[in-house]
Amino acid sequence: MPLSMLREFLDRNHIKYLVISHSVAYTAQGIAALTHTPGKELAKTVMVMVDGKLAMAVVPASYRVDLFKLKRYLGAGTVELATENEFRDRFPDCETGSMPPFGNLYGMDVFADEKLAEDKEIAFNAGSHRELVRMSYTDFHDLVKPAVIPLAAGKAGARAA
Repeated sequence: MPLSMLREFLDRNHIKYLVISHSVAYTAQGIAALTHTPGKELAKTVMVMVDGKLAMAVVPASYRVDLFKLKRYLGAGTVELATENEFRDRFPDCETGSMPPFGNLYGMDVFADEKLAEDKEIAFNAGSHRELVRMSYTDFHDLVKPAVIPLAAGKAGARAA
């Protein structure tokens, strides 16, 4: 039951949240369409390797992660997308690719794009390809304490020039 660890954490912290069940979907934009959630409110968690250490980069579903911006912000030597093999075992309670943006639960840093803070609510995968959690952005920020930076680039699916 993937939602249980996240739900226990949210309940323990007296957070109001809504769980939205939906048909199986594997992409953030597909989930946004199924749940009628604007792409800018749906946060997608992208796993990155920062100087060999796993971290979460969280951007609106309709955007891509700008790895160069993250590297420059951190002053890191290398920042690259993590492979599934590099992160799969770090989330034993989640289906691969559906981890919530709660790096604090998994011992890793979280970098969130500043666009996510523009909305009162945030929605994100809840550990499965069939469940979404919606909660206040303020509660998310207070619990996770992400570094909020300009991290998003172009629309997802758009090709860089």
